[in-house]
Amino acid sequence: MPALLAGLLLSLVLASTAYAIEPIKISEDDVALDLSGAVQIFRGQGKTFQVSTAPGPDGIVRRIEIEAKNAQSSGDWGVFALANTTDRQIDRLIVAPHFRLVNSGIFWPDLGSSRIAAITPSEGFALDRQVSPDADVFQVTLDPGAVVTFVAELSSPTLPQVYLWAPEAYKDSVNSYTLYRGIVIGIAGLLALFLTILFVVKGTSMFPATAALSWAVLAYICVDFGFVNEIIEIAPGNQQIWRAGTEVGLAATFVVFLFAYLNLNRWHGHFSYGALVWMAGLALIAGVAVIDPAVAAGIARVSFAATAIVGLGLIILLGLRGYDRAIMLVPSWVMVLAWLAACWMAITGVLNNDMVQPALSGGLVLIILLIGFTVIQHAFAGGALHQGLFSDLERQALAIAGSGDIVWDWDVLRDRVTTRPDVSVQLGLSVNTLGGPARNWLPILHGDDRDSFRTTLDVVLEHRRGKVSQSFRLRGADGHYHWFALKARPVVGSDGEVIRCVGTLVDVTEQKKSEERLLHDAVHDNLTGLPNRELFLTRLETVISIAKTGEAVRPTVIVIDLDRFKKINDSLGISAGDTILLTIARRLHRLLKPSDALSRFSGDQFVFMLLSEQDPARIAEFADSIKQAIRAPINFAKQEIVLTGSIGLVTWTGAQGLAADMVKDAELAMQQAKRFGGDRIEPFRPAFRSVGTDRLQIEADLQRAIERNELSLVYQPIVRLEDRSIAGFEALLRWDHPRRGAIPPSDFIPVAENCGLIVQLGMFSMQRAAEDLAGWQQQLGDVPLSISVNLSSHQLLRRDLINDVRTIVARTGIKPIWFRLELTESLVMDNPEQSAHVLGKLKKIGVGLSIDDFGTGYSSLSYLTRFPFDTIKIDKSFLDDPSPKRAVLLKSMVNMAHELGMSVVAEGISDERDALELRQMGCEFGQSFMFGPPMHADAALRILKEQNQKAQA
Repeated sequence: MPALLAGLLLSLVLASTAYAIEPIKISEDDVALDLSGAVQIFRGQGKTFQVSTAPGPDGIVRRIEIEAKNAQSSGDWGVFALANTTDRQIDRLIVAPHFRLVNSGIFWPDLGSSRIAAITPSEGFALDRQVSPDADVFQVTLDPGAVVTFVAELSSPTLPQVYLWAPEAYKDSVNSYTLYRGIVIGIAGLLALFLTILFVVKGTSMFPATAALSWAVLAYICVDFGFVNEIIEIAPGNQQIWRAGTEVGLAATFVVFLFAYLNLNRWHGHFSYGALVWMAGLALIAGVAVIDPAVAAGIARVSFAATAIVGLGLIILLGLRGYDRAIMLVPSWVMVLAWLAACWMAITGVLNNDMVQPALSGGLVLIILLIGFTVIQHAFAGGALHQGLFSDLERQALAIAGSGDIVWDWDVLRDRVTTRPDVSVQLGLSVNTLGGPARNWLPILHGDDRDSFRTTLDVVLEHRRGKVSQSFRLRGADGHYHWFALKARPVVGSDGEVIRCVGTLVDVTEQKKSEERLLHDAVHDNLTGLPNRELFLTRLETVISIAKTGEAVRPTVIVIDLDRFKKINDSLGISAGDTILLTIARRLHRLLKPSDALSRFSGDQFVFMLLSEQDPARIAEFADSIKQAIRAPINFAKQEIVLTGSIGLVTWTGAQGLAADMVKDAELAMQQAKRFGGDRIEPFRPAFRSVGTDRLQIEADLQRAIERNELSLVYQPIVRLEDRSIAGFEALLRWDHPRRGAIPPSDFIPVAENCGLIVQLGMFSMQRAAEDLAGWQQQLGDVPLSISVNLSSHQLLRRDLINDVRTIVARTGIKPIWFRLELTESLVMDNPEQSAHVLGKLKKIGVGLSIDDFGTGYSSLSYLTRFPFDTIKIDKSFLDDPSPKRAVLLKSMVNMAHELGMSVVAEGISDERDALELRQMGCEFGQSFMFGPPMHADAALRILKEQNQKAQA
């Protein structure tokens, strides 16, 4: 019996756990979450409902009981759970729309109603209902880390949609939809009013039918958008009646419009009988809407679709018979069919998003708008313009008058030019200044256009055929020139001679200005107005062609690229970056002489073509002046900005055949200057051409280096200055290329950082170093021995770094304190907040942390105290400092490290005197070639064994 009771209890626990709700995790970044799929519906549970909650933070599932607050409760309940995964309190709105067209159904559709009567949380107070005519809105507040189960008392059999909104986002969404709905309702209202006025003016049956359809659409949209609630107070239970009534009205007026527009009662009596029966049926359905709105709405939807299909057949039938009205209705009907297809996909759930319903309402207005245009064509057809035909001369005269062109008429026999309207007035001259002989035009013609104007007219007179098509400039009274386009044809008399020349004169000044602007923009930079790359190369090609003729012309191309300009855009913004670029462009432009040229190739890259200087020394001085112009401080937003530039230059020697080759050589020199740290001038050398190729080859070979076991680690000893015993090693990566031999890290590490392989190399270094340390300790015993591995910026910013270190330490079985990670000072200070966060987590694992190259970066001591370093490595440059303050600086650094609880490693000790001095200052460790070069793991093991044997002896 006890076993049976235990089994029953266990089954009950398992059952409650099985029915526990899975919580939806939310964060501060979640603006709108669809909870529809996460809500579990329980039907027919009565007015008292019990349910298991979602597991809380402690993992315990509880059982709660809820009592219905609504006296008319149907016994339907919805359950869902929310989990606040953040460390802050989160406020959200639970929103359940009353009506949703999507998935509403064709037959017996869901016409909307109140969905949720109340929501009870598993902890805390009942949720506050927010006032909203279109949805059930409840405000919920989740404490940090809380997991709350919510039980919703449903007031309708279905719950189409539940959303979790951020309050401000929901407010913005409601405002956006309100604006859109207002625009659509406004357009629909104006359209209905306009068509009604048109019906008053034109009393044929087509216009009242169209007006009735437009008003039905307006009523449907007002109900759908909830605008009727703002005008008339509608009881909650009557919303379905209004919606069904507007759908029935829309279906009925659609039938009326089709019947009246196609004028089916004139020649097709059987169509009239069918339409009357159809409309009578819909009128009866309107009465059914009061009793059963869902049935009425379903029949109305079927009727609308049937009307569209029947209308399509009638349009095709009558269109084939040449009926104009049917043909003109085709575009509108295509839109109706497309709208119906979209509606079908929406109500059946194929289209499922919040934009579908307002988009379909807007589409309905567009359909009525297109139908209105079609009707307007009939309304104004048969006007005065169709009562008679024009003669060809009248038609041409009307066309010219309508175009606004100037008529240009040259009476050749009397040599008299006439323009109507007078072009003289347009130019600001006295009336009829350009009337009279054609030679009167020559003084105001632009000097470059006079000969062509005179020659064109002479050719027409000489050949007695052809046409005049010419553009020229005329000077106005204000001295500005206006462009005109003249198109004319000669009129030949009975004797074969030209008696007149008649055409049109058009002012094309704006067009010409646009063409000039387009041409200028095509070859100039939009920001600085400097020539762009294409124009610069064209000019350089010309100069090279002149230089090849033997003249004393030797162009020099100077490419300037601003160093770290991307940080300006990231920190101050793109607009500030553009302002700084304009400042730099003006400074560089001041250095130009008339024969030189300046261009902007790309974002922060400028190019000079120097012709004014030929002497190498003067060219170097000019390049240095460029460097100094860039380095001059720029005051912006109350701060001083200092920029530097990488400058590459090349002088034409005759070997460069093309301008593009010369520019490419200068760019290679600039890139070399940037590799050396920037803020320098680098003349081109042919060896630079192979640098880019070598980098690509190194990148390709580095991809396969790990797989081919070409990478290895060497270990440089770190000794105790007290007794010169080995305290640990620094792991250094080496690459033994099968063809190139040993490739120094300075060549392949930057390539690995650029192509993203540095993360794999870092993992290899940490894994191999930990494995070697574990192997040494197995053979030597548990001796105090550390291993240091360098960390790159890509590794420091990776989220997986913590797990990688933890996995390596656990897999190799070494003590975390003997596994050390080294970071450079500049690397840490690039992102101090992120670095402090990551280093703190690494310190919790127990690994050692060393800061390398200390004193060479730009850190502040206030930040340094926040980082959990336990070792400082003094850079070699401080030991090589010949100044008398060297000893004071070194001692200060050692004392500061000890005050912060850190040990000190001095790098680059070159002689015993330095080692003794550092030991006296309190420096514990040293690392340099004096104590041992980098060695492979087996050699390191031999040295450790010898040291161990001496210690035991």
